[in-house]
Amino acid sequence: MHVSIIVPCYNEEQNIEAFYEETRTILNQLAMQCEIIFINDGSKDGTQRQLSRLHDKDDHCHYIQFSRNFGKEAAMLAGLSYATGAYSIIMDADLQHPPELIPKLIEKAEEGYDQVIAKRNRKGDNVSRTFFTNIYYKCINAMTDVHFENGIGDFRLLSRKAVNALLNLREYNRFSKGLFSWIGFEAATITYENVTRAEGDSKWSFRSLLNYGIDGIISFNNKPLRLAIYGGLLITLLDFIYIFVMFIQTMLHGIEVPGYFTTIAAVLFLGGVQLIAIGIIGEYIGRIYYEVKQRPPYLVAYSTKKKVDLK
Repeated sequence: MHVSIIVPCYNEEQNIEAFYEETRTILNQLAMQCEIIFINDGSKDGTQRQLSRLHDKDDHCHYIQFSRNFGKEAAMLAGLSYATGAYSIIMDADLQHPPELIPKLIEKAEEGYDQVIAKRNRKGDNVSRTFFTNIYYKCINAMTDVHFENGIGDFRLLSRKAVNALLNLREYNRFSKGLFSWIGFEAATITYENVTRAEGDSKWSFRSLLNYGIDGIISFNNKPLRLAIYGGLLITLLDFIYIFVMFIQTMLHGIEVPGYFTTIAAVLFLGGVQLIAIGIIGEYIGRIYYEVKQRPPYLVAYSTKKKVDLK
């Protein structure tokens, strides 16, 4: 039995050492061969030096160096592409994904599950973030064909079969939360207490989270396009009703001078709706633009591990 721990890193110099020590302590207790694969996603601090030092100390600790920052989605894809384990476990380097859960994930997987998902509670999150998160999950589940559960992220174990299924999905615009759900297979969930970040600041700003949320909605359905159509039809219907009412008033009372407020309100409202519809269409066209280019999701500058095709 061989286990691969996949760890995307971006400016995690302060956390790498602690993560490695805690994870290696847990892995040493397992009666199986284990490897740790760090993916340095174009870090600008001393992350690379830390990873190089760990590799020199531990032959089972590898790292993949990207040529620049390509994002966490690309880093996870790279990690899965280089992983050779029967089980692959995706974790963050900031210790918000507790290494002590690794044996529980493996134990559950040995019961026959292809995905073992670690679900955290929201204890410790601020009220506003919890509120907007709940709203987001309700909206995205109402609009997409796959199911997203609050508290479930990238921290999970994947069997070799699940990993191969993900690697067969070669789309450029990746949204792994949705892809994990889309591939299906037998899944189990274990829960754990929310853990605060060990050192450093989160790389997820409000803008990043907003863009990530839009990615989730756009990546797995075309309902926003349908919504634009339905919105256009509704506005057209209301416009016909307004014209009819104005026609009746003209027939009964003659032509009156139109109100300034009504005209401005109608122009601004219709203009806003049109811009939203164009934006939705443009978002889909932009994704098609990136897909047809067929550029690789990432470029590797250096790797201590040879990529192996296990399909």
